[in-house]
Amino acid sequence: MTTELMKRRRFLSNLWKTGAAFIAGAGAWTTWDLINPLPSTGFGGVIRAVKPEVVTEGGVVEVATARSYLVRVDDEVIALSQKCTHLGCRVPFCESSGQFECPCHGSVFNRGGDHVKGAAPRGMDFFAVEIGDDGLVYIDTGHSIDGNPPGTSTVDAPPIGPRCTEEAH
Repeated sequence: MTTELMKRRRFLSNLWKTGAAFIAGAGAWTTWDLINPLPSTGFGGVIRAVKPEVVTEGGVVEVATARSYLVRVDDEVIALSQKCTHLGCRVPFCESSGQFECPCHGSVFNRGGDHVKGAAPRGMDFFAVEIGDDGLVYIDTGHSIDGNPPGTSTVDAPPIGPRCTEEAH
């Protein structure tokens, strides 16, 4: 009877050890997935946009999936973040003034993303842009680059008409 009891104890001990090994393996697998995530194709990764010819001098192209605007400055396509550098509100482009105007606190940026006026501490942030082998613009939304300090002017673009937002009080 003691031999049978020993076999049963050994069997249960081995069963517990096997279960613990499976749990440890599952934990290691999950941890590895967290440490090495798959490359992102949505916001936070590289986003395929449009052909560079679509971005005309003086024009603004919104790329919603990249949460950015494509503009042409000195014959170079740049991607401006839609997020205001003041408090993070979405900054729309105003067709009537030809500027980006933050509806939250009245910051204004010219077509090149330079700070014109308002509470924002700098110009609009931007993302790195590459032209791919397929001839399309690719926007790397994984890392934003700080906008230019106030007083910087990369484009000579005064307002062309009335503002879309009212003056902030």
